[in-house]
Amino acid sequence: MNNIRNRCLPKQCLLLIFSTLSVLFITAQDTAYTRPPLTDKWDIYKKQVKADSTKKMVELKELIPGIVYDLRYATVNNFMKRLMYPAGTIYTYLRLLPARALEKVQQELKSKGLGIKIYDAYRPYSVTVKFWELVKDERYVANPARGSGHNRGVSVDLTLINLQTGRELNMGTGFDNFTDTAHHTFTRLPEDVLQNRLLLRSIMEKYGFRSLSSEWWHYSFPESSKYEILDIDFKKLKKDL
Repeated sequence: MNNIRNRCLPKQCLLLIFSTLSVLFITAQDTAYTRPPLTDKWDIYKKQVKADSTKKMVELKELIPGIVYDLRYATVNNFMKRLMYPAGTIYTYLRLLPARALEKVQQELKSKGLGIKIYDAYRPYSVTVKFWELVKDERYVANPARGSGHNRGVSVDLTLINLQTGRELNMGTGFDNFTDTAHHTFTRLPEDVLQNRLLLRSIMEKYGFRSLSSEWWHYSFPESSKYEILDIDFKKLKKDL
């Protein structure tokens, strides 16, 4: 019996090696991507803005008085538990049209004693690549092959706050919660949470944004494909103000 086992062992090893290599090959195919066309040169971005002023990136606090930032990826308080932006990043941006729409959202909310807190808006393409290298799961991060609305400057992650107390309204989960509870269709929540989510969604949609079904905090402006994927760092964009 020992001789039989020993004779069979090399075949078993070969089968195991072949199976392992097959899995690795499939995984490599699944996670590989081709970099899409993108704008990573300042002079090219400036030419695009000159040709179409709506492509200008606007620093949100410069446009919207009273807006609050909690830029999670400039801290370790995020699902990656690491800095994804340079430490101390204090700027965030959207293209001109979504920025103006967000200004209208803030104005209407102010009449209700509420305001906006921003978790994230523009995200350089190179950061999306870093997310993908660490996670490689499209349920949680954008595939760099397509880029994202954040890379194009048309997506924003946000919540509502009480202007008097500065506290966030209860949305049932925190930012970047990847469970079903964060979905718009999840209704097994207290009534006040459902109403808070409905308020955020209705006012964002009123001014042209579209929701993402799996994330109550994520909204994007339509026609994102008209905007280039950018990989311009925050400080360079600040110089453009």
